[in-house]
Amino acid sequence: MSGNRELLDAALARAAAEDRAALIAYLPGGFPTVDGGIEAVKAVVAGGADIVEVGLPHSDPVLDGPVIQTADDIALKGGVKIADIMRTVREAYEATGVPILVMTYWNPIDRYGVDRFTAELAAAGGAGCILPDLPVQESGLWREHAEKHGLATVFVVAPSSKDARLATITAAGSGFVYASSLMGVTGTRESVGEQAQELVRRTRATTDLPVCVGIGVSTREHAEQVAGFADGVIVGSAFVKRMLDAPDAAAGLAAVRALAGELAEGVRKRR
Repeated sequence: MSGNRELLDAALARAAAEDRAALIAYLPGGFPTVDGGIEAVKAVVAGGADIVEVGLPHSDPVLDGPVIQTADDIALKGGVKIADIMRTVREAYEATGVPILVMTYWNPIDRYGVDRFTAELAAAGGAGCILPDLPVQESGLWREHAEKHGLATVFVVAPSSKDARLATITAAGSGFVYASSLMGVTGTRESVGEQAQELVRRTRATTDLPVCVGIGVSTREHAEQVAGFADGVIVGSAFVKRMLDAPDAAAGLAAVRALAGELAEGVRKRR
């Protein structure tokens, strides 16, 4: 069975045709429970998210700040497994019809088996993977199997990436390029720096892939700002914080749906 990379491409193209940025929401799988995580995906899509990233919780999440680490700990203590992530992708995709990606560090895939992981993700209706710690020069095996199964391979670029390095990364990727707005881990920030806009400019000089900006984007104002120069706006920690701060599960779902609505309005104020 082929994955849904074409659905991802279509979602980004549709947003561009509407002269706006796409809203991409990140939520950890298995948080606060597996069922609760699936409901959270439905809630952010109902609020206006175009694309969803489901995080595979990891015990050593080097890119993630304290908010997502807290959610990952809750999911891991709840016993979340890769099978639960696949179930999350499957049920979320069937319920919403939007592209669902998995964001994961490389070690769990390596241990699980690349062919097994890609085959199961494609069978679940997944659109691809974001792989923040997989070096491009070591990604050949992954990309071979991802291509075979119709999955996008999204790499992360940072403000520190040199132009030649950007060209190497973007040539190997598909779907879109994940541009980190600043150096550091995920989390909410007071503002999104000018270096994000410069990184998008330099990345676009190397590729025709959409360039989507994440890390530090948390408010409607941030979304509006980033949508002015990027093809997509990625928000994660702000959603997770709303759920962590909620008094109960129902309130958490209402909170993330409301935030998605605010952010969706922001990305539509592109010009």
